[in-house]
Amino acid sequence: MKPDLPVAAATPAESLWVEGELVRSLMRTQRNTALVGLALIPIFLAVLWTDAELWQLMTWLACAAGVAALRFWVIARYQGEVVNRGAQEHVDFFRRFSFVFPLAALVWGATTLLYFDRSPLSDQFICWLVMAGLAMFSINALSGRLATMRAYLNTLAITALAVMGWRIGVELEFQGPTYHWWLLLLLVIFWYVLREAGRRLHLTHRRNFELQYRNNQLIESLTRQTQAALDAVEIKNRFLASAAHDIRQPVHALSLYADWLRSEPELVDEIAPKIVESTKAVNQLFDALFDLARLDSGKVRLNVEPMDLEKLLRDLELQYRPLAEAKGLQFRVRAKPGTAVSDPILLQRVLGNLIANAVKYTQKGGVLVAARAAKGARRIEIWDTGIGIAPVHQREIFREFYKVPSHAGTEDGFGLGLYIVARLTQILGHPLSLASRPGRGTVFRLTLEPTDEKAAAERAQASVAQIRSR
Repeated sequence: MKPDLPVAAATPAESLWVEGELVRSLMRTQRNTALVGLALIPIFLAVLWTDAELWQLMTWLACAAGVAALRFWVIARYQGEVVNRGAQEHVDFFRRFSFVFPLAALVWGATTLLYFDRSPLSDQFICWLVMAGLAMFSINALSGRLATMRAYLNTLAITALAVMGWRIGVELEFQGPTYHWWLLLLLVIFWYVLREAGRRLHLTHRRNFELQYRNNQLIESLTRQTQAALDAVEIKNRFLASAAHDIRQPVHALSLYADWLRSEPELVDEIAPKIVESTKAVNQLFDALFDLARLDSGKVRLNVEPMDLEKLLRDLELQYRPLAEAKGLQFRVRAKPGTAVSDPILLQRVLGNLIANAVKYTQKGGVLVAARAAKGARRIEIWDTGIGIAPVHQREIFREFYKVPSHAGTEDGFGLGLYIVARLTQILGHPLSLASRPGRGTVFRLTLEPTDEKAAAERAQASVAQIRSR
């Protein structure tokens, strides 16, 4: 035989949900239960009408009617205030009004004062039969809440036993018939059997709801995983379509320039720069793909150290000034001496992507790269006078494969540059913000808070885990 697998411990959320559903199932039957109790009142009165004194019957009738009215009031309040609310509200409501059930048991248990050893045996038999029916009915109606069911049975049995004990020991001084003792014994046995049956029924209800909760969680988890798989397929399809489109353009241009150069070699001075630009475009596309692959595989290597910001910005100036000037743009760098604690290679990649974007989307004016002092850190700002980014797109531009509709220049990239920037800045712990006005330009601000290498490595792993769980 295979060993039983251990049952997973219930979480607080699961326990609360199960308790709420147990209350729902219990309260769902209370109107019918209350109606049954109400219908039994005239039966008791009819059976005992000639056996008990009128004032005793009327006193019991007033108590029974009062408890019945209280139960209907609780049910109405539940239907009006709680029935459509959450598990916590159900549990709280039931805790406030659970006293009603043992109170009802007390009233019905007190009926033994009216008939035990005071009525003919035939009438006593009918009354005991009604009491037994009430007790058995309670384990079905109240088993959703074990404590409440036990309180009902205990109150009913103890009240009856107390009345019988008083009659046998005090009033009859133990001189009554022998069957009294048999009744006491049968009542105790019946009480124990009902408690045990109620406990088992409660466990069945609870396990059913626990299974339902876990099935719902499993279905929800499978639904999320299925949706994630579908999203991944959609992203992959968009990626392949975008890659095929974006790589085809510069490769096709290279083919045209090569054919042109072969047929007219004397135009080499004019064609060669175009071939170089197309080659650079292909290289940039593949660089973006390689960066994305390293990020998603978790193979980003961190080398955090103090670095000279002025030297970093001057190196970037040498790399990107020619690109800006080739478009007729001004390219200015405002660098003051200062240091930051970060990974030089990854930080250079971040700033390079931001500067490249600024040059790419600026047609006139210029680009400014400046290092400024911030509270407890240094801040690098990249300003441009380009086309700007509308507010509706400012959050979306950091998503993978996202391209701002109608932006000139978006046709020659995968839409990965700012996505990679966002991932790297999150890993390095450098907050990135932007401000932009369409038609006026954009500024990206990167705050170089000191990078903790261990925390950065943990963020990198968490980033990979998040991507894989989507």
